[in-house]
Amino acid sequence: MKLTLHEIAKMVDAQNSLSDLDDVPLNQIEFDSRKITEGDLFLPLKGERDGHDFIDLAFENGAVATFSEKALPGRPHLLVKDCLKAFQTLAQYYIDKMRVDVVAVTGSNGKTSTKDMIAAVLSTTYKTYKTQGNYNNEIGLPYTVLHMPEETEKIVLEMGQDHMGDIHLLSEIARPRIAVLTLVGEAHLEYFGSRDRIAQGKMQIVDGMNSDGILIAPGDPIIDPYLPENQMVIRFGDQQEIFVTAIEEEKYHLTFKTNVLSTPVTLPLSGKYNAINAMLAAYVGKLLAVADDDIMAALESIQLTGNRTEWKKAANGADILSDVYNANPTAMRLILETFTNISKNPNGKKIAVLADMKELGKESVALHSQLITSLSPKMIDQLIFYGDDIQELAQLASQKYPVCNVHFFQKNSQEDQFEAMQKYVQEILEPSDQILLKGSHSMALTKLVDQLVATKTRENY
Repeated sequence: MKLTLHEIAKMVDAQNSLSDLDDVPLNQIEFDSRKITEGDLFLPLKGERDGHDFIDLAFENGAVATFSEKALPGRPHLLVKDCLKAFQTLAQYYIDKMRVDVVAVTGSNGKTSTKDMIAAVLSTTYKTYKTQGNYNNEIGLPYTVLHMPEETEKIVLEMGQDHMGDIHLLSEIARPRIAVLTLVGEAHLEYFGSRDRIAQGKMQIVDGMNSDGILIAPGDPIIDPYLPENQMVIRFGDQQEIFVTAIEEEKYHLTFKTNVLSTPVTLPLSGKYNAINAMLAAYVGKLLAVADDDIMAALESIQLTGNRTEWKKAANGADILSDVYNANPTAMRLILETFTNISKNPNGKKIAVLADMKELGKESVALHSQLITSLSPKMIDQLIFYGDDIQELAQLASQKYPVCNVHFFQKNSQEDQFEAMQKYVQEILEPSDQILLKGSHSMALTKLVDQLVATKTRENY
Protein backbone atom coordinates (compact mmCIF):
# COMPACT_ATOMS: atom_id res chain seq x y z
CA MET A 1 0.00 0.00 0.00
CA LYS A 2 1.53 3.29 -1.13
CA LEU A 3 0.56 5.41 1.87
CA THR A 4 2.39 6.91 4.82
CA LEU A 5 0.97 7.72 8.23
CA HIS A 6 1.21 11.51 7.76
CA GLU A 7 -0.41 11.25 4.30
CA ILE A 8 -3.36 9.36 5.77
CA ALA A 9 -3.64 11.78 8.70
CA LYS A 10 -3.93 14.74 6.34
CA MET A 11 -6.37 12.96 4.06
CA VAL A 12 -8.81 12.01 6.84
CA ASP A 13 -8.35 15.33 8.68
CA ALA A 14 -6.99 13.76 11.86
CA GLN A 15 -7.59 16.06 14.84
CA ASN A 16 -4.39 15.35 16.72
CA SER A 17 -0.92 16.75 16.10
CA LEU A 18 1.28 15.07 13.51
CA SER A 19 4.35 16.02 15.54
CA ASP A 20 3.69 13.03 17.76
CA LEU A 21 3.64 10.62 14.80
CA ASP A 22 6.55 9.25 12.82
CA ASP A 23 5.80 9.50 9.09
CA VAL A 24 6.32 5.80 8.42
CA PRO A 25 5.19 3.87 5.32
CA LEU A 26 2.36 1.51 6.13
CA ASN A 27 1.92 -2.11 5.20
CA GLN A 28 -1.86 -2.65 5.33
CA ILE A 29 -4.97 -1.42 7.10
CA GLU A 30 -6.83 -4.09 9.05
CA PHE A 31 -10.05 -3.96 11.12
CA ASP A 32 -9.49 -7.43 12.63
CA SER A 33 -6.82 -7.17 15.34
CA ARG A 34 -5.99 -10.86 14.81
CA LYS A 35 -4.84 -10.10 11.25
CA ILE A 36 -2.50 -7.27 12.27
CA THR A 37 1.15 -7.81 11.36
CA GLU A 38 4.25 -5.64 11.67
CA GLY A 39 3.79 -2.25 10.03
CA ASP A 40 -0.02 -2.26 9.84
CA LEU A 41 -2.54 0.45 10.74
CA PHE A 42 -5.47 -0.72 12.88
CA LEU A 43 -9.04 0.35 12.16
CA PRO A 44 -11.36 -0.10 15.17
CA LEU A 45 -14.94 -0.45 13.92
CA LYS A 46 -18.12 -0.69 15.95
CA GLY A 47 -20.11 -3.89 15.54
CA GLU A 48 -21.19 -6.48 18.07
CA ARG A 49 -18.05 -5.38 19.90
CA ASP A 50 -16.38 -1.98 19.78
CA GLY A 51 -13.09 -2.32 17.93
CA HIS A 52 -11.53 0.19 20.33
CA ASP A 53 -11.51 -2.64 22.88
CA PHE A 54 -8.91 -4.43 20.75
CA ILE A 55 -6.46 -1.58 20.21
CA ASP A 56 -4.00 -2.95 22.77
CA LEU A 57 -4.06 -6.36 21.08
CA ALA A 58 -3.45 -4.70 17.72
CA PHE A 59 -0.32 -3.01 19.06
CA GLU A 60 0.85 -6.28 20.59
CA ASN A 61 0.56 -7.87 17.14
CA GLY A 62 2.69 -5.18 15.50
CA ALA A 63 0.49 -2.22 14.60
CA VAL A 64 2.45 1.01 14.18
CA ALA A 65 -0.64 3.16 14.79
CA THR A 66 -4.42 3.04 15.03
CA PHE A 67 -7.41 5.10 14.06
CA SER A 68 -9.41 6.15 17.11
CA GLU A 69 -12.51 8.14 17.98
CA LYS A 70 -11.03 9.06 21.38
CA ALA A 71 -7.66 10.38 22.46
CA LEU A 72 -5.06 7.72 23.31
CA PRO A 73 -2.23 9.32 25.30
CA GLY A 74 1.03 7.53 24.69
CA ARG A 75 -0.28 5.60 21.69
CA PRO A 76 0.39 6.63 18.07
CA HIS A 77 -3.08 7.24 16.66
CA LEU A 78 -5.16 9.21 14.19
CA LEU A 79 -7.99 10.91 16.04
CA VAL A 80 -11.14 11.07 13.87
CA LYS A 81 -14.85 11.61 14.48
CA ASP A 82 -15.90 8.43 12.70
CA CYS A 83 -13.46 5.61 11.90
CA LEU A 84 -15.63 4.08 9.18
CA LYS A 85 -16.12 7.38 7.36
CA ALA A 86 -12.38 8.05 7.56
CA PHE A 87 -11.77 4.60 6.07
CA GLN A 88 -14.17 5.32 3.19
CA THR A 89 -12.65 8.75 2.54
CA LEU A 90 -9.21 7.18 2.40
CA ALA A 91 -10.36 4.55 -0.12
CA GLN A 92 -11.77 7.29 -2.37
CA TYR A 93 -8.47 9.15 -2.19
CA TYR A 94 -6.47 5.99 -2.89
CA ILE A 95 -8.38 5.25 -6.10
CA ASP A 96 -7.50 8.73 -7.35
CA LYS A 97 -3.89 8.44 -6.24
CA MET A 98 -3.35 5.08 -7.94
CA ARG A 99 -5.05 6.26 -11.18
CA VAL A 100 -6.81 2.92 -11.43
CA ASP A 101 -9.82 2.32 -13.69
CA VAL A 102 -12.84 1.11 -11.73
CA VAL A 103 -15.45 -1.28 -13.12
CA ALA A 104 -18.42 -1.54 -10.75
CA VAL A 105 -20.90 -4.43 -10.83
CA THR A 106 -24.26 -4.75 -9.10
CA GLY A 107 -27.49 -6.69 -9.63
CA SER A 108 -30.04 -8.84 -7.82
CA ASN A 109 -28.51 -11.93 -9.38
CA GLY A 110 -25.26 -12.70 -11.19
CA LYS A 111 -23.12 -9.86 -9.88
CA THR A 112 -20.43 -12.08 -8.36
CA SER A 113 -20.14 -14.32 -11.42
CA THR A 114 -20.07 -11.28 -13.71
CA LYS A 115 -17.43 -9.65 -11.52
CA ASP A 116 -15.30 -12.80 -11.75
CA MET A 117 -15.70 -12.96 -15.53
CA ILE A 118 -14.85 -9.29 -16.05
CA ALA A 119 -11.75 -9.62 -13.88
CA ALA A 120 -10.66 -12.73 -15.79
CA VAL A 121 -11.04 -10.94 -19.12
CA LEU A 122 -9.19 -7.82 -17.98
CA SER A 123 -6.42 -9.88 -16.35
CA THR A 124 -5.30 -11.07 -19.77
CA THR A 125 -4.17 -7.54 -20.60
CA TYR A 126 -3.90 -5.53 -17.38
CA LYS A 127 -2.82 -5.90 -13.76
CA THR A 128 -6.30 -6.50 -12.36
CA TYR A 129 -7.71 -6.86 -8.87
CA LYS A 130 -11.27 -7.68 -7.82
CA THR A 131 -13.58 -7.89 -4.82
CA GLN A 132 -12.63 -10.93 -2.78
CA GLY A 133 -15.46 -13.13 -1.51
CA ASN A 134 -18.49 -11.06 -0.54
CA TYR A 135 -16.64 -7.86 0.45
CA ASN A 136 -19.19 -5.71 -1.36
CA ASN A 137 -20.55 -3.38 1.32
CA GLU A 138 -19.58 -0.14 3.07
CA ILE A 139 -16.69 -1.90 4.82
CA GLY A 140 -15.74 -4.52 2.25
CA LEU A 141 -15.46 -2.20 -0.73
CA PRO A 142 -12.98 0.27 0.82
CA TYR A 143 -11.10 -2.69 2.28
CA THR A 144 -10.78 -4.15 -1.22
CA VAL A 145 -9.56 -0.83 -2.62
CA LEU A 146 -6.94 -0.35 0.08
CA HIS A 147 -5.68 -3.93 -0.34
CA MET A 148 -5.20 -3.88 -4.09
CA PRO A 149 -1.60 -4.55 -5.19
CA GLU A 150 0.43 -1.41 -5.90
CA GLU A 151 0.77 -2.28 -9.60
CA THR A 152 -3.02 -2.57 -10.14
CA GLU A 153 -4.32 -0.94 -13.34
CA LYS A 154 -7.96 -2.09 -13.28
CA ILE A 155 -10.11 -2.97 -10.30
CA VAL A 156 -13.49 -4.72 -10.50
CA LEU A 157 -15.67 -3.87 -7.52
CA GLU A 158 -18.87 -5.67 -6.61
CA MET A 159 -21.55 -3.49 -4.99
CA GLY A 160 -24.31 -4.96 -2.85
CA GLN A 161 -27.33 -3.30 -1.28
CA ASP A 162 -29.46 -4.12 1.73
CA HIS A 163 -31.07 -0.68 2.05
CA MET A 164 -31.67 2.38 -0.10
CA GLY A 165 -28.54 4.50 -0.34
CA ASP A 166 -26.05 1.65 0.04
CA ILE A 167 -24.98 1.74 -3.61
CA HIS A 168 -24.99 5.55 -3.70
CA LEU A 169 -22.32 5.49 -0.98
CA LEU A 170 -20.25 2.81 -2.73
CA SER A 171 -20.42 4.59 -6.08
CA GLU A 172 -19.32 7.87 -4.49
CA ILE A 173 -16.32 6.07 -2.99
CA ALA A 174 -15.34 4.14 -6.13
CA ARG A 175 -16.27 6.63 -8.86
CA PRO A 176 -16.48 3.93 -11.53
CA ARG A 177 -15.49 4.44 -15.13
CA ILE A 178 -17.78 1.58 -16.19
CA ALA A 179 -20.84 0.38 -14.28
CA VAL A 180 -22.68 -2.88 -14.93
CA LEU A 181 -26.19 -3.71 -13.71
CA THR A 182 -26.92 -7.41 -14.31
CA LEU A 183 -30.57 -7.70 -13.29
CA VAL A 184 -33.28 -6.16 -11.12
CA GLY A 185 -34.97 -8.88 -9.09
CA GLU A 186 -36.58 -9.20 -5.68
CA ALA A 187 -33.51 -9.51 -3.43
CA HIS A 188 -33.99 -7.65 -0.11
CA LEU A 189 -37.60 -6.85 -0.97
CA GLU A 190 -38.31 -6.78 2.76
CA TYR A 191 -36.27 -3.58 3.09
CA PHE A 192 -37.27 -1.91 -0.18
CA GLY A 193 -40.98 -2.67 -0.39
CA SER A 194 -41.17 -2.95 -4.18
CA ARG A 195 -39.13 -4.00 -7.20
CA ASP A 196 -39.30 -0.40 -8.41
CA ARG A 197 -37.51 0.77 -5.27
CA ILE A 198 -34.92 -1.98 -5.76
CA ALA A 199 -34.35 -0.67 -9.30
CA GLN A 200 -33.98 2.87 -7.97
CA GLY A 201 -31.39 1.70 -5.46
CA LYS A 202 -29.43 -0.31 -8.01
CA MET A 203 -29.32 2.60 -10.44
CA GLN A 204 -27.47 4.67 -7.85
CA ILE A 205 -24.39 2.91 -9.19
CA VAL A 206 -24.01 5.88 -11.57
CA ASP A 207 -24.04 8.50 -8.80
CA GLY A 208 -20.26 8.62 -8.50
CA MET A 209 -19.51 8.44 -12.22
CA ASN A 210 -18.07 11.25 -14.31
CA SER A 211 -19.83 12.43 -17.46
CA ASP A 212 -17.62 10.16 -19.58
CA GLY A 213 -18.71 7.07 -17.63
CA ILE A 214 -20.50 4.15 -19.29
CA LEU A 215 -23.47 2.28 -17.85
CA ILE A 216 -24.31 -1.23 -19.12
CA ALA A 217 -27.85 -2.18 -18.05
CA PRO A 218 -30.65 -4.58 -19.00
CA GLY A 219 -33.44 -3.55 -21.33
CA ASP A 220 -35.87 -3.85 -18.41
CA PRO A 221 -38.32 -0.92 -18.51
CA ILE A 222 -38.40 -0.77 -14.72
CA ILE A 223 -35.07 1.11 -14.77
CA ASP A 224 -36.09 3.58 -17.47
CA PRO A 225 -37.13 6.36 -15.05
CA TYR A 226 -33.72 6.19 -13.38
CA LEU A 227 -31.44 6.19 -16.42
CA PRO A 228 -28.77 8.91 -16.25
CA GLU A 229 -28.85 11.81 -18.68
CA ASN A 230 -25.13 12.58 -18.65
CA GLN A 231 -23.58 9.15 -19.24
CA MET A 232 -23.50 6.74 -22.15
CA VAL A 233 -25.98 3.89 -21.59
CA ILE A 234 -25.69 0.51 -23.33
CA ARG A 235 -28.72 -1.78 -22.97
CA PHE A 236 -28.61 -5.57 -23.30
CA GLY A 237 -31.23 -8.24 -23.93
CA ASP A 238 -33.64 -9.13 -26.72
CA GLN A 239 -33.84 -6.38 -29.33
CA GLN A 240 -31.25 -4.32 -27.45
CA GLU A 241 -27.80 -3.09 -28.45
CA ILE A 242 -25.98 -6.20 -27.23
CA PHE A 243 -27.53 -9.65 -26.97
CA VAL A 244 -26.94 -13.40 -26.94
CA THR A 245 -28.38 -15.98 -29.32
CA ALA A 246 -28.19 -19.71 -30.06
CA ILE A 247 -27.68 -20.87 -26.47
CA GLU A 248 -26.96 -24.59 -26.15
CA GLU A 249 -26.82 -25.84 -22.56
CA GLU A 250 -25.30 -29.06 -21.27
CA LYS A 251 -24.55 -30.26 -17.77
CA TYR A 252 -20.98 -28.99 -17.61
CA HIS A 253 -20.80 -26.40 -20.36
CA LEU A 254 -22.70 -23.76 -22.27
CA THR A 255 -22.24 -22.56 -25.85
CA PHE A 256 -23.70 -19.33 -27.21
CA LYS A 257 -23.27 -16.55 -29.74
CA THR A 258 -23.26 -12.82 -29.07
CA ASN A 259 -23.00 -9.79 -31.31
CA VAL A 260 -20.15 -8.63 -29.06
CA LEU A 261 -17.85 -11.33 -30.48
CA SER A 262 -17.43 -12.79 -33.95
CA THR A 263 -17.23 -16.45 -32.92
CA PRO A 264 -19.28 -18.67 -30.55
CA VAL A 265 -18.23 -18.90 -26.91
CA THR A 266 -18.11 -22.10 -24.86
CA LEU A 267 -18.15 -21.68 -21.09
CA PRO A 268 -17.21 -24.48 -18.66
CA LEU A 269 -20.43 -23.63 -16.78
CA SER A 270 -24.12 -24.42 -16.90
CA GLY A 271 -26.99 -21.94 -16.63
CA LYS A 272 -28.26 -19.85 -19.53
CA TYR A 273 -27.91 -16.74 -17.38
CA ASN A 274 -24.14 -17.26 -17.46
CA ALA A 275 -24.24 -16.53 -21.20
CA ILE A 276 -25.53 -13.04 -20.32
CA ASN A 277 -22.85 -12.62 -17.65
CA ALA A 278 -20.13 -13.67 -20.07
CA MET A 279 -21.44 -11.32 -22.76
CA LEU A 280 -21.24 -8.43 -20.27
CA ALA A 281 -17.67 -9.37 -19.41
CA ALA A 282 -16.77 -9.53 -23.09
CA TYR A 283 -18.29 -6.12 -23.74
CA VAL A 284 -16.37 -4.55 -20.85
CA GLY A 285 -13.23 -6.13 -22.25
CA LYS A 286 -13.92 -4.61 -25.67
CA LEU A 287 -14.48 -1.17 -24.11
CA LEU A 288 -11.08 -1.44 -22.47
CA ALA A 289 -9.29 -2.66 -25.60
CA VAL A 290 -8.85 -6.33 -24.71
CA ALA A 291 -8.31 -8.44 -27.83
CA ASP A 292 -11.04 -10.88 -28.88
CA ASP A 293 -8.70 -13.87 -28.61
CA ASP A 294 -7.85 -12.92 -25.03
CA ILE A 295 -11.53 -12.47 -24.16
CA MET A 296 -12.35 -15.91 -25.57
CA ALA A 297 -9.44 -17.57 -23.75
CA ALA A 298 -10.45 -16.01 -20.43
CA LEU A 299 -14.11 -17.01 -20.72
CA GLU A 300 -13.42 -20.53 -21.89
CA SER A 301 -11.26 -21.23 -18.83
CA ILE A 302 -13.27 -19.23 -16.28
CA GLN A 303 -13.40 -20.24 -12.63
CA LEU A 304 -16.02 -18.61 -10.44
CA THR A 305 -16.21 -17.77 -6.75
CA GLY A 306 -17.29 -20.87 -4.80
CA ASN A 307 -20.83 -21.70 -3.60
CA ARG A 308 -22.40 -20.20 -6.69
CA THR A 309 -23.81 -22.54 -9.33
CA GLU A 310 -21.45 -25.49 -9.50
CA TRP A 311 -21.61 -29.22 -10.12
CA LYS A 312 -20.16 -31.51 -7.50
CA LYS A 313 -20.00 -35.25 -6.97
CA ALA A 314 -21.60 -36.96 -4.00
CA ALA A 315 -19.49 -39.60 -2.32
CA ASN A 316 -21.68 -42.30 -3.89
CA GLY A 317 -21.35 -40.83 -7.39
CA ALA A 318 -24.59 -38.81 -7.63
CA ASP A 319 -24.44 -35.43 -9.39
CA ILE A 320 -25.00 -32.39 -7.17
CA LEU A 321 -25.98 -29.00 -8.59
CA SER A 322 -25.14 -26.68 -5.72
CA ASP A 323 -26.36 -23.07 -5.65
CA VAL A 324 -26.56 -22.35 -1.96
CA TYR A 325 -24.92 -18.97 -1.45
CA ASN A 326 -28.09 -16.93 -1.72
CA ALA A 327 -31.58 -17.02 -3.20
CA ASN A 328 -34.38 -14.84 -4.52
CA PRO A 329 -37.34 -15.69 -6.76
CA THR A 330 -35.56 -14.72 -9.99
CA ALA A 331 -32.47 -16.74 -9.12
CA MET A 332 -34.62 -19.70 -8.06
CA ARG A 333 -36.50 -19.71 -11.36
CA LEU A 334 -33.26 -19.53 -13.34
CA ILE A 335 -31.62 -22.45 -11.57
CA LEU A 336 -34.81 -24.54 -11.81
CA GLU A 337 -34.85 -23.85 -15.56
CA THR A 338 -31.26 -25.02 -15.84
CA PHE A 339 -31.91 -28.16 -13.78
CA THR A 340 -35.07 -28.92 -15.75
CA ASN A 341 -33.36 -28.65 -19.13
CA ILE A 342 -30.51 -31.01 -18.31
CA SER A 343 -30.98 -34.60 -19.44
CA LYS A 344 -31.43 -37.24 -16.77
CA ASN A 345 -28.74 -39.79 -16.11
CA PRO A 346 -29.67 -43.29 -17.28
CA ASN A 347 -31.78 -45.03 -14.59
CA GLY A 348 -31.51 -41.94 -12.39
CA LYS A 349 -34.00 -39.49 -10.97
CA LYS A 350 -33.94 -35.75 -10.48
CA ILE A 351 -34.37 -34.41 -6.95
CA ALA A 352 -34.70 -30.75 -5.95
CA VAL A 353 -34.06 -29.57 -2.39
CA LEU A 354 -35.47 -26.04 -2.08
CA ALA A 355 -35.19 -23.91 1.06
CA ASP A 356 -36.59 -20.54 2.14
CA MET A 357 -35.60 -17.36 0.32
CA LYS A 358 -35.01 -14.67 2.92
CA GLU A 359 -35.65 -10.89 3.09
CA LEU A 360 -38.75 -10.92 0.87
CA GLY A 361 -40.96 -9.08 3.36
CA LYS A 362 -44.72 -9.40 3.63
CA GLU A 363 -44.99 -10.92 0.14
CA SER A 364 -42.60 -13.74 1.00
CA VAL A 365 -45.13 -16.59 1.12
CA ALA A 366 -46.77 -15.46 -2.13
CA LEU A 367 -43.41 -15.11 -3.90
CA HIS A 368 -42.44 -18.61 -2.80
CA SER A 369 -45.79 -19.98 -3.98
CA GLN A 370 -45.42 -18.46 -7.44
CA LEU A 371 -42.53 -20.83 -8.09
CA ILE A 372 -45.05 -23.64 -8.59
CA THR A 373 -45.06 -22.76 -12.31
CA SER A 374 -41.39 -23.79 -12.47
CA LEU A 375 -42.02 -27.27 -11.06
CA SER A 376 -43.17 -30.19 -13.20
CA PRO A 377 -43.35 -33.92 -12.36
CA LYS A 378 -42.22 -34.63 -15.93
CA MET A 379 -38.96 -32.78 -15.38
CA ILE A 380 -38.18 -33.13 -11.66
CA ASP A 381 -39.11 -36.41 -9.99
CA GLN A 382 -38.97 -35.55 -6.31
CA LEU A 383 -39.22 -32.33 -4.30
CA ILE A 384 -37.89 -31.69 -0.81
CA PHE A 385 -38.79 -28.39 0.84
CA TYR A 386 -37.17 -26.97 3.94
CA GLY A 387 -38.14 -23.83 5.80
CA ASP A 388 -41.18 -21.88 6.88
CA ASP A 389 -42.38 -19.50 4.14
CA ILE A 390 -41.90 -22.27 1.58
CA GLN A 391 -44.54 -24.50 3.19
CA GLU A 392 -47.39 -23.21 1.01
CA LEU A 393 -45.33 -23.98 -2.11
CA ALA A 394 -44.88 -27.51 -0.79
CA GLN A 395 -48.64 -27.83 -0.39
CA LEU A 396 -49.22 -26.63 -3.97
CA ALA A 397 -46.59 -29.06 -5.25
CA SER A 398 -48.34 -31.95 -3.49
CA GLN A 399 -51.37 -31.24 -5.70
CA LYS A 400 -49.27 -31.68 -8.87
CA TYR A 401 -47.04 -34.52 -7.70
CA PRO A 402 -47.73 -37.93 -6.19
CA VAL A 403 -47.87 -37.36 -2.43
CA CYS A 404 -44.92 -39.67 -1.82
CA ASN A 405 -42.71 -37.47 -4.05
CA VAL A 406 -43.14 -34.22 -2.07
CA HIS A 407 -41.64 -33.83 1.39
CA PHE A 408 -41.65 -30.79 3.67
CA PHE A 409 -39.35 -30.23 6.64
CA GLN A 410 -40.09 -27.38 9.04
CA LYS A 411 -37.71 -24.71 10.24
CA ASN A 412 -38.99 -22.29 12.86
CA SER A 413 -38.29 -21.23 16.42
CA GLN A 414 -40.16 -24.22 17.83
CA GLU A 415 -38.73 -26.93 15.61
CA ASP A 416 -35.89 -27.28 13.15
CA GLN A 417 -36.05 -30.45 11.10
CA PHE A 418 -32.77 -29.89 9.28
CA GLU A 419 -31.20 -33.10 10.57
CA ALA A 420 -34.29 -35.09 9.59
CA MET A 421 -34.21 -33.54 6.14
CA GLN A 422 -30.51 -34.26 5.81
CA LYS A 423 -30.99 -37.88 6.84
CA TYR A 424 -33.85 -38.35 4.38
CA VAL A 425 -31.82 -36.97 1.47
CA GLN A 426 -28.94 -39.28 2.29
CA GLU A 427 -31.29 -42.26 2.41
CA ILE A 428 -32.92 -41.69 -0.99
CA LEU A 429 -29.99 -40.40 -3.06
CA GLU A 430 -28.69 -43.05 -5.43
CA PRO A 431 -25.49 -43.04 -7.52
CA SER A 432 -27.28 -42.32 -10.80
CA ASP A 433 -29.35 -39.41 -9.43
CA GLN A 434 -29.03 -35.67 -9.98
CA ILE A 435 -29.87 -33.39 -7.07
CA LEU A 436 -30.31 -29.60 -6.98
CA LEU A 437 -29.88 -27.65 -3.75
CA LYS A 438 -31.00 -24.01 -3.64
CA GLY A 439 -31.85 -21.65 -0.79
CA SER A 440 -30.68 -18.60 1.08
CA HIS A 441 -27.30 -18.87 2.78
CA SER A 442 -28.87 -18.71 6.26
CA MET A 443 -30.74 -21.95 5.54
CA ALA A 444 -27.39 -23.75 5.81
CA LEU A 445 -27.75 -26.00 2.77
CA THR A 446 -23.97 -25.79 2.48
CA LYS A 447 -23.90 -28.29 5.37
CA LEU A 448 -25.99 -30.73 3.35
CA VAL A 449 -23.80 -30.29 0.27
CA ASP A 450 -20.66 -30.92 2.34
CA GLN A 451 -22.27 -33.96 3.96
CA LEU A 452 -23.26 -35.48 0.63
CA VAL A 453 -19.79 -34.92 -0.81
CA ALA A 454 -18.04 -36.34 2.23
CA THR A 455 -20.27 -39.28 3.14
CA LYS A 456 -21.48 -42.26 1.16
CA THR A 457 -25.24 -42.16 0.88
CA ARG A 458 -27.44 -45.08 -0.07
CA GLU A 459 -25.19 -47.70 -1.60
CA ASN A 460 -26.67 -49.22 -4.72
CA TYR A 461 -23.81 -50.53 -6.80
